Amino acid sequence: MGVIKILMDAVLVRCPFLYALHSLLEALLVGQLPRWAVVGGERRAHMDRVSALLNDWAIRMDLPELERRRWRAAGLVHDLLRDSEPSKLRETLPSALVEVPSTILHGPAVAERLRSEGVDDGELLIAVAQHSLGDARFGRLGRALYAADFLEPGRAFLPEWRAELRERMPGDFDAVVAEVTEARIRNLIERGSKVSPQTIDFWYVMVGEAA
Repeated sequence: MGVIKILMDAVLVRCPFLYALHSLLEALLVGQLPRWAVVGGERRAHMDRVSALLNDWAIRMDLPELERRRWRAAGLVHDLLRDSEPSKLRETLPSALVEVPSTILHGPAVAERLRSEGVDDGELLIAVAQHSLGDARFGRLGRALYAADFLEPGRAFLPEWRAELRERMPGDFDAVVAEVTEARIRNLIERGSKVSPQTIDFWYVMVGEAA
């Protein structure tokens, strides 16, 4: 971890333009939502909790300050369109996305909005777009957001188990993300819902890396 931190800090010092947050993301960090956000009070509270959890993990991982802000921003941005009508979202999305199920449409929709605003952070865009399903392409940020969205303390189900998983983060990072993914898959099966092959692929990746 020490060598990685030294290398990351060196990049940030020498080439800060490679790692500057977009102004939209910086604005979110001080409570300013973009004009296109559709967020109710409960949703915003959820986003704040996800962001706070990501920030806690980033601090405990001793990530550089700019990276911590990036993680916080991911938590604040991921559900900016969750309370929007899916039919309205489909009107503005590329044709490749119009068939995305309504319940998970908000992630890709937010990513497209961010891209249109000039956000070019590929890892963050994938993390936001796929935070509902998981994605084998996820980097550390995407995996953290996927887990934090599920583990944030405002959710009422299985509070003791989720608190235990939060305590294991970030020290047992890959194993916790794998366990979260497995729990989400199991929940879908028990409800008789379809499990996306994308989620299965992500679970295989995480199980392999946690082994």
